[in-house]
Amino acid sequence: MTSEPAVRVRGLAAGYGDVPVVHGVDLDLVPGQVVALLGPNGAGKTTTLRAIVGQIPAAAGEIAVDGVRTRAPMHRRVRGIAYIPENRAVFKTLSCRDNLRLGGAGLDEALALFPQLGNRLDVAGGLLSGGEQQIVGLARALSRKPRVIIADELSLGLAPLVVDTLLATIRAAADDGAAVLLVEQHVRKALAVSDFAFVMRRGRIEISGSSGELLQRVDDIERTYLSLAI
Repeated sequence: MTSEPAVRVRGLAAGYGDVPVVHGVDLDLVPGQVVALLGPNGAGKTTTLRAIVGQIPAAAGEIAVDGVRTRAPMHRRVRGIAYIPENRAVFKTLSCRDNLRLGGAGLDEALALFPQLGNRLDVAGGLLSGGEQQIVGLARALSRKPRVIIADELSLGLAPLVVDTLLATIRAAADDGAAVLLVEQHVRKALAVSDFAFVMRRGRIEISGSSGELLQRVDDIERTYLSLAI
């Protein structure tokens, strides 16, 4: 398995209009690894993800995919990249089956990942539980066998058992060769399934290291960097 980054980010700055949010972010996404991006609300995590996938433009810095620098918009940049936003991108009026098929996703592949969806295929997306909606979004993304997975708050508002299932699936995708960037509110769970982690505050990365190292310091990190005060 290659150790060359599938995505390389250097000096990334991004924001909204004239309002800067993210400053000087450096990170690599390597096949076979999960990178966790942690931080309190408002730290700039989602803005970082949106800039990497091209949903918003970078104000400064460099983003390279497979070694090629890009400033392409999202619809051109995301080939081979699965972006799973925090808002559970499920079409409420479409059936679970049709939601899974969107964008060329394979139904059989999706059900192989999450067989529990088999008896929910004819249920409208809006009638699925929050956990089921998130599973549908993840199954749809992973069934395409993406090279890069960028996931924003998969576990938001979900039961612990569902969270464990989603994170285990993300870990398995990395073990199969995908490069993963994971924003996650459950710090300890994120560190348990990731290889490396970055802690953001006020739009900057303040701590980085192996997940094992950060897990040993997790009490101090939660108290000092992940409190509500940003």
